[in-house]
Amino acid sequence: MTRSDLVTITETQNLAKAEELLRLHRIRHLPVVRDGKLVGLVTHRDLLKAAAQCGGADPAQQALWASDMMVRDVKTVRADTPSREALKLMLENKFGCLPVVRADGTLIGILTEADMVRYAQHLIEDMDRRSLAAEYEA
Repeated sequence: MTRSDLVTITETQNLAKAEELLRLHRIRHLPVVRDGKLVGLVTHRDLLKAAAQCGGADPAQQALWASDMMVRDVKTVRADTPSREALKLMLENKFGCLPVVRADGTLIGILTEADMVRYAQHLIEDMDRRSLAAEYEA
C-alpha cells in the first residue's frame, strides 16, 4: 500500500483542485478526509462523470465540490487485512483501490491496483530467483 506522500483532498475543495492533484501526481484515486478521517473518495472516473453531467463542460470550471461528487460509502481495509482478502475484495467488486484505515477511521494508506501489480512482480521475481538457484544447484 502507499503510505508516504499520500495525496488527499477535503470535502470543501473544488473539483478543479481534485483534477489538478490527480494529474500532478499521476494517480486515479483521491481519498477525501475530514480531520484525518476518511469520509469519501473521488476518482478520475468521478471527474469524467461530472463532465458528462455538466454537458461536456469542464467540471473543474463548475462550482462543484469534492463533497458533491465523492463516493461516501467507501469500502476499506485495515493494515492487518491479509493481502489475499484485500485482493479478493478488489476483484469481486471491481474496485481500483481500497483505502487503508485504523479502527477509528483515520486514513493511513491506500492500496491500489498498481500496488498489487508491484507485489505480483516481486513474487514472480522471487520465484524466478528460486528457480534459477534450483537449476544451478542441480
